[in-house]
Amino acid sequence: MKTRYSRMLLAGAALVLTQAAVAEEKPVVLGGTIGGSVKFATDYVFRGESETVSGEIPAVQASLTWTHSSGVYLGYFGSTNKFEGSPDIYAVVGPYLGKYGSIGDTGFNYNVMAFSYQYPGANRYNYSELYMYLDRNFGPVNLKLEVTPTLDDWFGVDGWKGVNYAIHPKLTLGDGWGIDGSFGYQELTGHGAEGWKHWNAGVTKSMWGLNFDLRYHDTDIDRSHKVYGSHDGRKIFKERVVFAVSKSF
Repeated sequence: MKTRYSRMLLAGAALVLTQAAVAEEKPVVLGGTIGGSVKFATDYVFRGESETVSGEIPAVQASLTWTHSSGVYLGYFGSTNKFEGSPDIYAVVGPYLGKYGSIGDTGFNYNVMAFSYQYPGANRYNYSELYMYLDRNFGPVNLKLEVTPTLDDWFGVDGWKGVNYAIHPKLTLGDGWGIDGSFGYQELTGHGAEGWKHWNAGVTKSMWGLNFDLRYHDTDIDRSHKVYGSHDGRKIFKERVVFAVSKSF
């Protein structure tokens, strides 16, 4: 079942990429447009954690989003996924619902999105988060602030709650080049819980209708960490360089 699901996700991502390459305009449905993206990467890193056990399986992601002119949007996300010591986890999928827009003439933009992480065959890990972003352009630089609290128990652990605080600077260069990064702190509370700092920096390039990304990730997790201080825990949080290619449509 796991192999079959992974192959279906790979085939679906390839189909989406093929269709996106020949599509000229986004289809209009119920007053909104449908778009999406597909990504292939050497690893899937989430707040400093490898979600594929350091690339033991291919990192393939795809999303499909319906967006209304009012800024309301909803969609569905899917990715290959693997946790150390949890053989029943092989993918993460999830619906999301959000609203974006601008704040008057201030130059500030907002984006609020509820996302439900769902693990087929291992629903004990399911949980949801509320992403809240505020950003503004300063010439070629975009500065984005993030506050993302959990809406229920973090990864299904009884009594554990979390909030991710992060800042995401981005510099747009000429000829499709860009530099961006992120520095954040994943707060985690509850019996035996402990948060961690995470950061990344990368260079991006858009060409041939594709987006290329080369990125360095790291965290402050060491042997003393209450949750991830073991050898296996540090393995999935160690520093790494990730290459990705994606297509948006």
